[in-house]
Amino acid sequence: MLELEENTKLLQELKSKLEQIGDSLDIVKLKNELSALEAKVAEQDFWQDNKSSSIVLKQINEIKNKIENYNKIETELNSVLEMSELLNIEPDEEMAKEVLKTTSKLEKEIEKLEITTLLSGKYDNNNAILTIHPGAGGTEAQDWAEMLYRMYTRWANANGFEVKELDYLEGEEAGLKSVTFLVAGEFAYGYLKGEMGVHRLVRISPFDAGGRRHTSFASIEVLPEITEDIEIDINPDDLRIDTYRSSGAGGQHINKTSSAVRITHIPTNIVVACQSERSQIQNRETAMKMLKSKLLNLKEKEQKETIDELKGVQMDIAWGSQIRSYVFCPYTLVKDHRTNFEVGNVEAVMDGDLNGFIDSYLKFIIKK
Repeated sequence: MLELEENTKLLQELKSKLEQIGDSLDIVKLKNELSALEAKVAEQDFWQDNKSSSIVLKQINEIKNKIENYNKIETELNSVLEMSELLNIEPDEEMAKEVLKTTSKLEKEIEKLEITTLLSGKYDNNNAILTIHPGAGGTEAQDWAEMLYRMYTRWANANGFEVKELDYLEGEEAGLKSVTFLVAGEFAYGYLKGEMGVHRLVRISPFDAGGRRHTSFASIEVLPEITEDIEIDINPDDLRIDTYRSSGAGGQHINKTSSAVRITHIPTNIVVACQSERSQIQNRETAMKMLKSKLLNLKEKEQKETIDELKGVQMDIAWGSQIRSYVFCPYTLVKDHRTNFEVGNVEAVMDGDLNGFIDSYLKFIIKK
């Protein structure tokens, strides 16, 4: 049974790969950290500070998930290896089918685990806030921005994340002028942070009566949602808060009361808006979270630029750089210009098949 022999080799390779992942995760260290945190929970005054206790409980949950997920895959892999060895002695067609099926599943799980080990950034485990703005080009660019919004929504839904629209400004004829939305779930920011930048579309425009080819651009901003354990001090005197009625094409984007909130941070001229919640108070709370995320990002950029100036490093302007092209005509191709990862099935990508791009980027930044 040649297929089974090849599968046994694959299982051994997966075992070696899993051991390397275990070394990266440092399971022993994680278990020690877990014991120390659980000792804190056992202290008498632990529950007196709700904010501090919630942070510790969140850390415990995250570490437990890492350990349990690794142990589950390891146990299943060892079990399949044993079954595979038995089949070499006593062949069984049904059991062989099951081994091949389980191996395929484990291969995907180990690949996913490998990617999550790359997500070790400070905010990688946070929810992500994405904002999409069309570039110059009117209706054509606004339609492209709407296509990208649909693409990320489909990716999120297919990968177990929740999407919540925070602010939406529709286009004049089609598409959108801007949209801000939350992608909620474990490692949402870690997976999506590489999507920040300028995205380029080449296609025959449906809005051009002459059927000419157009190039459109849209920029995407990706920020981590700020959690309670991250302190950002904002002087209330630095804020201008305006309320207005939600806008949009009825139903999903409309509100008859002035519950939408726009906050301007005067010193930086950063503007955020939220109209997704039912009440003005809820929209204000969400808008403040968005503002904190932007201020944190600005602060960290300034610190990084200062360090790089001291080192004499010339920085690229990430926001203005084109990271990916989506070509519909004269051929079909989606290509990431940083990693050179490319896919010919542009329709599948627009339907949310982004994992190849996301995974290749995460591996790329680790190697840099």
